Amino acid sequence: MTATGVADRWTTVAGVRLHYLAAGDSDPPVLLLHGGGVDAAGFSFHAAIPALAACCRVLAPDWPGYGGSASPPTAWALAEHVALLGGLLDALGLARASLVGLSLGGGAALGFALQAPERVERLVLVDSYGLGEELLGGVVSYLFVHSPLNRLSWAALRLLARTRRLARLTLRATLPRHPERVTEPLLDAFIRLLRQPRAGAAWRQFQRRETLWLRYRASYLQQLPDLRVPTLLIHGANDPAVPVAWAERAHGRIPGSQLVVLPECGHVAPMEQPDACNAALLRFLAAGVRS
Repeated sequence: MTATGVADRWTTVAGVRLHYLAAGDSDPPVLLLHGGGVDAAGFSFHAAIPALAACCRVLAPDWPGYGGSASPPTAWALAEHVALLGGLLDALGLARASLVGLSLGGGAALGFALQAPERVERLVLVDSYGLGEELLGGVVSYLFVHSPLNRLSWAALRLLARTRRLARLTLRATLPRHPERVTEPLLDAFIRLLRQPRAGAAWRQFQRRETLWLRYRASYLQQLPDLRVPTLLIHGANDPAVPVAWAERAHGRIPGSQLVVLPECGHVAPMEQPDACNAALLRFLAAGVRS
């Protein structure tokens, strides 16, 4: 979903050709890092890009294996996504940038901010991965991720995309509290993503790498007190994928952090509560400009 004033661009990082969206021409630069599953830069952040472009230079890459980017050369865990960010900033000619990460993107942004705080102006974690170690769903989640059922579930999901009515019902099920957000352009984008031949492959590989026995591979919980980047956490009060309690705990451990909990909101705050999410982003990023 590309709006007026949003340009498609490409670059190559670590041998992987990456697609990204660019909008706005005023500093400060802001990178929007989307999540996993059915996602791409112009999907979950479709409402945030034009809102932020009014005051920032917005750059929104597709992770390898998503949207218009090439597939990763191997199965990537979070560590590879973190490592990509330094090269991406170099490729974009940026010494520093603010990072806004959703879910998987939040985990990557957090990991990079801990490794290279001098390159991160401000950090926003939206329904972020990496805030806890305990595997949600326990043994059942582990067995599902590492069984053929994971691939079969994606095959079934892609079959649904062949019928517009079923695709609409599926998308509404991911936004159960806000069915009005399922517009025709958003549905078109959802169907296009699911119809890609490699849809879901990078995400399944990520899940297998990150889902260990009863725990997640990547958890920055113990390192949060060492984070020295101005940080905002935005979290859906009803997030089924990352408990809001994890965000509240992280807020208590990150020095000087801010927390915004959005009511009637699940795991994809930029899509479910775009106005409230954008308002929180603009306030936080503008504070960095004033300082």
